[in-house]
Amino acid sequence: MNVELPFAPVDTVIRRNAGDLRVSADAAEELARRIQRHGARLAQDAAERADADGRKTLMAADFGVETVIDADELTLPIAPVDRIARLDIDDRYRVSMDARIALADILEDFADNVARGAAILAHHADRRTIIDDDVETYFALFE
Repeated sequence: MNVELPFAPVDTVIRRNAGDLRVSADAAEELARRIQRHGARLAQDAAERADADGRKTLMAADFGVETVIDADELTLPIAPVDRIARLDIDDRYRVSMDARIALADILEDFADNVARGAAILAHHADRRTIIDDDVETYFALFE
């Protein structure tokens, strides 16, 4: 699977939740992969909602978002999130800008939750670095 999301913003999300822990490149890569999978699934569900409403454009409401935040408040970049949204849906669908921002916001919240959990697991393992195993263990425990 080609990962659409750059690792640098994902690393930033992990670091803001890591406290005094270091973050391995593998942890950022693993989380980016997981964010991508989650985003593609959310977009599939949103496409089903749009289809049920007879629309070909995904809207923020299709992702369960009523109020869209300002894109400048996000760490995750919008363009890769747009590509993630289109991974598993038909080409006939369009993704509105509000839907892209809403999905990026959802995915950033998702990443924050995983990063906090991975930091707890690293502390529990008495390590000073969050590694990809911490991200994988988080999903094994909570997915």
